Amino acid sequence: MIKSIIDNDLYKFTMQNAVIKIFPRAKVRYQFINRGKTAFPEGFAEQLRKEIAKMSELALTKNEKGFLKNNCPYLDPTYLDFLAGYRYDPSELGVIQQEDDLQISIEGYWYRTILWEVPLMALISELYFKMTGQEIYDEAKIIDIARKKATGFNLLGISVADFGTRRRYSFDNHNRIVKALKNYGKPSFIGTSNVYFAMKHNLIAVGTHAHEWFMFHAAKYGFKMANKLALENWVKVYRGDLGIALSDTFTSDVFFQAFDTKFAKLFDGVRQDSGDPIEFADKAVAHYKSLKIDPLSKTIIFSDGLNPETVERITKHCRGKIKISFGIGTNFTNDVGVKPLNIVIKITEAKPEGQHWIHTVKLSDTKGKYTGDETSIKLCKEVLEIE
Repeated sequence: MIKSIIDNDLYKFTMQNAVIKIFPRAKVRYQFINRGKTAFPEGFAEQLRKEIAKMSELALTKNEKGFLKNNCPYLDPTYLDFLAGYRYDPSELGVIQQEDDLQISIEGYWYRTILWEVPLMALISELYFKMTGQEIYDEAKIIDIARKKATGFNLLGISVADFGTRRRYSFDNHNRIVKALKNYGKPSFIGTSNVYFAMKHNLIAVGTHAHEWFMFHAAKYGFKMANKLALENWVKVYRGDLGIALSDTFTSDVFFQAFDTKFAKLFDGVRQDSGDPIEFADKAVAHYKSLKIDPLSKTIIFSDGLNPETVERITKHCRGKIKISFGIGTNFTNDVGVKPLNIVIKITEAKPEGQHWIHTVKLSDTKGKYTGDETSIKLCKEVLEIE
């Protein structure tokens, strides 16, 4: 079901490159979180383990390496050589099923295990729908739905990218949707977070970093310094490239305290991934203005559970105030007539070099999206003075 080692989101490769350079001895643990309480069918774990085993055979091809070299110049040759030698190691995963409950853990060096999250979630989603045999729309209707969305985005005059790898209905449907968006979505449709489909359809691969980048920095340096040092280290590696900063790992209010004039000028913009998008937009505009920076020179990437209606509402509010773009996930790649899975895989513990295992925390701007053990969440809120 996973057919290429670059069938993954770009930010996994950009983070892997940074981890190799700065934290080559760090270890981490991830856990699968079944937010939607999905009941998995009998034998699911066994089939999943078989598909995971097949992933160990994936390797970077000459064409894939050439695509990364030519289209992602911020990834240096030494990293591309490393990736050419990288293989998934299924022994890093533990997969257990108790009746209809699925439990998955991942443990190992961060520079290795970082690539598992996105394709594993895509695999879980596709395998679930294959084993449950749910009825979906016919292909013509699926393409027509994508066409209507693309046409609507064109009328709004906005930029939109596909962020839908992790909860897609299937690999084939993902391919179908990206092709349709490219055919009908110009000029609004600008690219995809999925590196394989960016290569296949001659699109821009988009993405920078994820919550785990900031969560690890909190484990290593403490909650107070996490945002600042995560941004500093990103700049150290990429020197101004990949300039969209994720804002909500420990709430956007805390993020903007660290996002000073240096970072606000250096980064091209910020990504909003939880909370109220309108409130966030107003907060970002006000922050840039307080630093004497023209908000219209900066961009907000919205990426939290979007659909055409929320995109239109955000666009109307932000027009003339700040530049905007949208990363749309499940609404693109799993709008086929079934209920998409509500699943995530999150880093839960980190072991920086020379330190013991430390619990990681993500607060976000939506309280229901908090991850971490209760004691660590409480400590984080106390340290950062979050109510």
